[in-house]
Parts: sequence; C-alpha cells; structure tokens
Amino acid sequence: MQIPRNLLDEMVDHAVTDSPDECCGLIGGRDGEAITVYRARNAEESPLRYSIAPGEQLAIMDRIEAAGEELVGIYHSHTRTEAYPSQTDINLAAGWPDPVYFIVSLMDPAEPVVKGFTIRDREVADVDLRVR
Repeated sequence: MQIPRNLLDEMVDHAVTDSPDECCGLIGGRDGEAITVYRARNAEESPLRYSIAPGEQLAIMDRIEAAGEELVGIYHSHTRTEAYPSQTDINLAAGWPDPVYFIVSLMDPAEPVVKGFTIRDREVADVDLRVR
C-alpha cells in the first residue's frame, strides 16, 4: 500500500498524544493508496484495548464517502508492545477483512514503529508500506 509520510507522522502523533491510552482511527483512500487519516476517540479509554463508538464510526465513514474515498485502513497504537496484531486485534478484525491494519508501537517511545497487516480468517500477513 502506498502511504504518504505525513499520514504515518499523523498516526504517530495521535499515538503519542493519546498515550498512555491506545489511539485509533480510520484511513480513507483510493486504488491502494492511503489519502486521509481520520482520528477517532478510543471509546475504551484503555492502554490495552480500543474501539470507536458506533456514532463516531458512522460519522467518519460518511466523511470518507463524501470525500470520494473508501475505507482502506484502520489504525491503532500499542502503548507497550510491538507493532504486531494481538489476539484481541485478530478477533476484532473478523468483521473487517479488507482494510489494512496499521499498528503504531510506542514500545520505545523515542523510536515509534508503524507496520501494516492484513487480517483475514484469523491469518495475519505483513503489508508492504510504500512510503512516499
């Protein structure tokens, strides 16, 4: 997936700003390219879990559609662990098999790491992020 550097920076900024809780949001795009980061509030207010309240999720999806985009990604942070989907992340992905899952790891706060994954049928695969 192609992604501009400023979108990765936006996700990292969101993760750092919301720490110690996990951050979360959606990514709109077209034709395999990420275009816009849509920040959301973590309804769980937790360092271990995230969710987007249904009303906020619907409002963001409406904004994505109004912009002529489609949902290409879902992102959240891991405040203490590596950028790899947890079992909880895998379970939550069951209803959303198409977006790329971006995880921002703050395990080393001085060196945040962002990685992308597909999660289909509980199988995790790395996604090549082509940063431009």
